[in-house]
Amino acid sequence: MARQPRLIIFASGTKTGGGSGFRELVRQSRTGVLQAEIAAVVSNRPNGGVQATASAYGVPFVHFPSPWTAVAYREILATHKAEWVALSGWLKPVRGLDARRTFNIHPGPLPQFGGKGMYGRHLHEAVIDAFRSGELTTTAVTMQFVTDFDMAGDYDAGPVFFRYPILIDPNDTIDSLGARVNSYEHAWQGFITNLVLHRQIIWDGRHPESLTWPAWYPFA
Repeated sequence: MARQPRLIIFASGTKTGGGSGFRELVRQSRTGVLQAEIAAVVSNRPNGGVQATASAYGVPFVHFPSPWTAVAYREILATHKAEWVALSGWLKPVRGLDARRTFNIHPGPLPQFGGKGMYGRHLHEAVIDAFRSGELTTTAVTMQFVTDFDMAGDYDAGPVFFRYPILIDPNDTIDSLGARVNSYEHAWQGFITNLVLHRQIIWDGRHPESLTWPAWYPFA
């Protein structure tokens, strides 16, 4: 059997929960949807939802407190021999990683609803406000490659390679919209991650126009 790529996941979670994207990636790696070895999961919280899920599934857990420096990121990857990095609810700036091999999932349309503070309830509230003012009719699950925070000067600056539109209902609340978006994240994240890890979606890490995907791929 060919050696599978080693993937490390960064997920902040909360004191009592979170980390559902990490959990689904682990589960999908065990069904074969995601053909990868989960090397470890990293959280800025020493305990909480991510740590609990890691313990339940037998995945090595790494507590990564501040400062979030390039050296610290690289040391974590080297220790766990990780070749790829998936950010799944990671809320801290990323530094020093290979942008060709680092990617993020975001529960909203990018670039319109990206950047500092655009996560969780804050994000879905902003999307609903835009819907009610007639600016949009859909939200989205998006995935993107991740550039160095200090070089880009912002979060969510890398090129988007996955965009799945989700219709907003007139009676949606922050909670109902968030739950629906979360369900689409869980459904698609492992499949799209697998395309990246197996070099079907490729970026050179510098030029947006170098981003490529298969001819059949409809989500760019």
